[in-house]
Amino acid sequence: MSTSTPSASAPLVGVLALQGDVREHARALEAAGARAVPVRRPSELRAVDALVLPGGESTVIDKLARTFELHELVTERIAGGMPAYGSCAGLIMLADRLVDGIPGQRTFGGLDVLVRRNAFGRQVESFEEDLAVAGVDGGPVRAAFIRAPWVEEVGDGVEVLATTSAGGAGGGRVVAVRSGHLLATSFHPEITGDHRVHALFVSMITG
Repeated sequence: MSTSTPSASAPLVGVLALQGDVREHARALEAAGARAVPVRRPSELRAVDALVLPGGESTVIDKLARTFELHELVTERIAGGMPAYGSCAGLIMLADRLVDGIPGQRTFGGLDVLVRRNAFGRQVESFEEDLAVAGVDGGPVRAAFIRAPWVEEVGDGVEVLATTSAGGAGGGRVVAVRSGHLLATSFHPEITGDHRVHALFVSMITG
């Protein structure tokens, strides 16, 4: 999926290839020193050291994960300590609790957060912003928000990494969090050419 050649000893990171920016995430991971492979089958998921959950539509990802017999295995591996990073809809899929989820919608869970779907509005209200992200050195990260969620509540042990004043209500909206082996962002760092969030995730796998 990329012309780069990370070391054979580099962590093998799967990108859930049901929907979203699979190639872009793979390129960012390999630029950060990991090996990246698409994951569509249980056997592929069992072979990886970590997993990236791309954006897309969370309800569709939920349905497709069940169709491809991945849902329970992803949930089990995350609960068992597999590092995972979710961007946009991937954040939703990692959340333990949702606001405005559709009836019957399931997530993989693992993050003790409450997340609101499509919190920043429709596609036409997408925007980009430079954000300071804790744990990412070298200045602000260029963040692209596309029908993005935000985190309304964080539980014990969840670290807030970034907030934005977008979305009103006079306070900072939480748009990046970390808890143990899990990392999640409301935004899409994979489409802006800034690989530092992926580098943070790779450091979580190897460190």
